[in-house]
Amino acid sequence: MSQIDARFDSQDATLINGHDATTVNSPQTAAKTAEQTAEQPAVEERQWEATPQDSPEPGAEVPPEVPPVQPQLKDGFQEELVIRPLHSGDIYANFQFRTMWETDFMRGNKVSHYRLFPKSLGQVISKFSVRELHISFTQGYWRTMQWGQPFMPSPPGAELWVWFQDSVTDVDGTWKELTNVLSGIFCASLNFIDSTNTVQPSASFKPLGVANETDHRFLRYATLPREIVCTENLTPWKKLLPCGSKAGLAVLLKSEKLFHSSFHSQTVHIRPVCQDWQCKTISWELRQTLNVVFDLHISGQGKREWSLFKMFSRTLTEACPLASSSKIYIDITDNPQGEQFELSPATTLLSQAVVLGDRRTFSVYDLTQQNTFGNLRSLNLLIRWKSTEGEMLRPLLHAERYVAGYGLQTGEIHTLMYNNHPYRSFPVLLLESVPWYLRLYIHTLTVTSKGKENKPSFIHYEPSKDRVRPHLLEMLIQLPPNSVTEVTVQFERALLKWTEYTPDPNHGYYVGSSVISALVPSIVAMDTNNTQERPLFSSFFPCKMESSYFVRIYTEPLLVNLPTPDFSMPYNVICLTCTVVAVGYGSLYNLLTRSFQIEEPSPGLAKRIANIIRKMRGVPPL
Repeated sequence: MSQIDARFDSQDATLINGHDATTVNSPQTAAKTAEQTAEQPAVEERQWEATPQDSPEPGAEVPPEVPPVQPQLKDGFQEELVIRPLHSGDIYANFQFRTMWETDFMRGNKVSHYRLFPKSLGQVISKFSVRELHISFTQGYWRTMQWGQPFMPSPPGAELWVWFQDSVTDVDGTWKELTNVLSGIFCASLNFIDSTNTVQPSASFKPLGVANETDHRFLRYATLPREIVCTENLTPWKKLLPCGSKAGLAVLLKSEKLFHSSFHSQTVHIRPVCQDWQCKTISWELRQTLNVVFDLHISGQGKREWSLFKMFSRTLTEACPLASSSKIYIDITDNPQGEQFELSPATTLLSQAVVLGDRRTFSVYDLTQQNTFGNLRSLNLLIRWKSTEGEMLRPLLHAERYVAGYGLQTGEIHTLMYNNHPYRSFPVLLLESVPWYLRLYIHTLTVTSKGKENKPSFIHYEPSKDRVRPHLLEMLIQLPPNSVTEVTVQFERALLKWTEYTPDPNHGYYVGSSVISALVPSIVAMDTNNTQERPLFSSFFPCKMESSYFVRIYTEPLLVNLPTPDFSMPYNVICLTCTVVAVGYGSLYNLLTRSFQIEEPSPGLAKRIANIIRKMRGVPPL
């Protein structure tokens, strides 16, 4: 560790742990703290007063005072907000809320008391024997070449993958019931997840928590790329927080601001983790994350200046009372001397963390310290750009996907994977889940790099069954340095039954994103010790290799047109039938029901004049 790193770490530890050190001290220190608290100005909050007790009578024995035993809490809550100014002028905000609970759901024990952990999710874990649960709702597509790599990647739409315990006998039945329950909890369309869009990956999704075995029979993965994320999904997500949206960082989560952005994603991750470095005690971790990117031009500001109030229409006044840690991190790695942008109010608390293989420097604002809010008891961070110069480093790995071909019979799926490292190659694991109505021709599968064939070292393929299950294709491919690897496969479009088409069949049908998992080369070693204090956004994906870090990226979803019949033909048939019935049957009915009578022809004009004259003369008419 260099002297600069040591200085940052020591300063961070001193300033962060300073508040906690003053709460657990000797009685003399506690008395001094009470005197200092009494000298502070009164705050408009309710204070509980001690009930006066009767003084003991003279001569009576006074029992010794027994200090109350404070019960050790087995749960905790932390919240963080990371703000990264992007080179495009946009702002990337990442919320992290972590709830830890030392309990045991795996043995079937019924837990009746919930303090910080949401009861709805705890009952789901117990009832369905869930070992890990990962769910995300995303609106928009993450633009890797403009924004870099996100802290928590997620595909457009809804994504759900679950590891069940080995005690589950009927995994498919439990999976179906679980999706229906989660659909009600998060007010989403997860009930549309069935066997036709569920796969069982064999290598792409490993457990992220403590796991003794990885039997992929207990893993299920599904996506809904057309799922629309809106306020009804955000509201139940916020209710899972211990403080809800009433205090802490969650007060910034206003739907009218979050959904007026370029990208929005909210996730829920539940997994068992180690409580200590020896992993003798296991705790359950609930991590809720929310990623949002605010566009400079959509906001209508016209200038590169951001603040908490402009982004969220709110400022921060307090931390969540139930949170043991509440911090805001501002990424100043590209702004060491303040030549790119100005940050106010300034802070002397700095922290360094390894994020996606790169050592980043952050300005830290501790919300548990009252001096953070200033005299106005309000924190409104302001970022004002000074210069537009500077280029973002290209991510070492990113991918694209598109559909080629013409007509509505056949087509071709192209997946492009870019390795931008100048001299190192690394393997990637590609997962493709294609619906059954796109019938893949696996014999046309080709993988090329730099114009040459690149033979995968591992291929796992499960063919689809019509109206039963989708295609599953997993490949391990070595990406050469500074190259573009293209994976192509041809398919044929199936003709659906007329009852299987959506209400808007001409819009097309969505195909879920490809999933690419890789160990990308890194210069900085990632620390795997979970007991050390570090930001939450840097400690989700585990990595043990010092020369690489784990990353998972998603491609764009595909929109494919299928052969669609002319649904106006029934209308045309009805019109033609009604016309034939009206003309044919109407004419025949008139002929059968009409009565005919013979009428004499009317007399001429001369004859009528003669009859009038004869009538005037009293003579009978002609």
